[in-house]
Amino acid sequence: MDELEAGKRKFLDLVKEIDAAVQVVIPVAPSNSMFLISLTKGPNRKFITILEDDIIDLPNEADILAKVTKVVKDAVAVL
Repeated sequence: MDELEAGKRKFLDLVKEIDAAVQVVIPVAPSNSMFLISLTKGPNRKFITILEDDIIDLPNEADILAKVTKVVKDAVAVL
């Protein structure tokens, strides 16, 4: 598994920990080095942008994990 796939898997696990009811759609490839990720819960949808480098570093960097966790928690709270 390459770094990007490992990062995507970690992101999916993170969202599942926060709220297992949230559905996630991560694009196959980034656009302008960013991923536009869709979070859906029931009829509500929220889009967040995460840097490609942050996805790659997510499994190994605690500070990146903390930053992305906050973004996801804030987005899920709106749902």
